[in-house]
Amino acid sequence: MIRANLERKWLPLYEALASDVRLHILELLSGQPMNVKELAAALGLSSAIVTMHTKKLEKGGLIQTKLVRKGGGTHKICSLAVSRIELDLPQAGSGKRECQEVAVPVGHYTGFEVYPPCGLATTERIIGQFDDPRYFMEPERMHAQILWFGRGYVEYRIPNYVLPGQTLEEIEISFEIGSEYPGVRADWPSDIHFYLNDTPLGYWTSPGDSGEGRGRLTPAWWTVNQYGWLKVIRITNGGTFIDGQRLSGVTPQDIVMARNDWQLRLAVPGDAGHVGGLTVYGEGFGNYNQSILFRTYLSGGG
Repeated sequence: MIRANLERKWLPLYEALASDVRLHILELLSGQPMNVKELAAALGLSSAIVTMHTKKLEKGGLIQTKLVRKGGGTHKICSLAVSRIELDLPQAGSGKRECQEVAVPVGHYTGFEVYPPCGLATTERIIGQFDDPRYFMEPERMHAQILWFGRGYVEYRIPNYVLPGQTLEEIEISFEIGSEYPGVRADWPSDIHFYLNDTPLGYWTSPGDSGEGRGRLTPAWWTVNQYGWLKVIRITNGGTFIDGQRLSGVTPQDIVMARNDWQLRLAVPGDAGHVGGLTVYGEGFGNYNQSILFRTYLSGGG
């Protein structure tokens, strides 16, 4: 997901969107990755013109490209880099807010207690073996871009950059998650609970573990968990929400702030109503090419 505002650094994004041809390219790529020649044929344009447009889309962060050897030649394959854009406009009377963002790779958890089925992998290979929690301590876990477990939790420690004199107005956390079933199963609900600094924020019931088609980014060699759902949690002065739906009445003031870091826990407790496990998707897996994103919105001096 891209969350943009009126800072001038986003001009390449707005320029990339300001073209009927480039919007058409995004529509074509929403179905499947395509090479430049395929896009040119679909658009009725030359490959040189399409290459110019794809460069602008790539500069704007909307698509990603890679060179692939196929059929004796080299092809430039284009695919969507994001599937959602949010634009924050200034609000009257709100004052200027500072946004601090930390991207936490899936494998950078600092605590865990997991039970099979479980495992983790990089975009190139499995780490260790399936269903053996010991490999969650393997040093290579730092490179993991997907992890899953039947019940338990993983916890991440995220640096706290709030300074004295600043007021914490909002916390936003986003990630791609889903249930965990041995294989895939669309109808496999799981109550996934969220905690911040040991404060329960609420839970979301995942409908299942993929089940229809492949993840847009998932490597070709990967045959199980394919994709999840991009969930956005916002902790505001009006309560805590997930995708706009109220989770609880927890506000930023209800969370005891540690001096140096935040502790984010994603859990499926053994006594949950639906114990359907948890899969966390990072860069290179699923449908959203992002790590766990943690944002704080601040006002006041520092």
